[in-house]
Amino acid sequence: MTRSKPTEIYLSRYPTPVGSLHIASTARGICRIAFGDPGDLERVQEWIEKHFPVYSIIAEPAVHREVHRELKDYFEGRRRRFNVRVHLVGTDFQLQTWTALRSIPYGETRSYKQIANIIGNPTATRAVGGAIGQNPIPIIVPCHRVIGDNGKLVGFSGGIERKQFLLQLEGVLIV
Repeated sequence: MTRSKPTEIYLSRYPTPVGSLHIASTARGICRIAFGDPGDLERVQEWIEKHFPVYSIIAEPAVHREVHRELKDYFEGRRRRFNVRVHLVGTDFQLQTWTALRSIPYGETRSYKQIANIIGNPTATRAVGGAIGQNPIPIIVPCHRVIGDNGKLVGFSGGIERKQFLLQLEGVLIV
């Protein structure tokens, strides 16, 4: 029996105006970002265990130098699009939904229904909401740009206050 080579998972923590972010990546790119709330590091660990059965954790912040720079630029208002590589892990439907999120321009919002239409599945609004709720890379995959059909801020893994902050940072008027 041959053992699989472990996936190397790099971890770092990065301070931002919305709190510290736990960032995980593989050689393929950023795979997980979680807010530094109590219990979030444990949730990152659980997510890694679920998606990478054989892995090794490497605490090497230098690997994340580029994503740290891009996040700094974003929070200072100098970046509108992230260029770091991402390694999205999910179902085909989730991947399709998360790809649609990446097409929402900086400073704009879309509704869950609009995202369902973008992916060609207009009756899947609830499923789209579920996929967005499972987005493993918030901010870079901008799920904060999705709002309710009525224009209200709804759902965000980091909490509504952070969602509001991110949208205001991007110049979106919140009513």
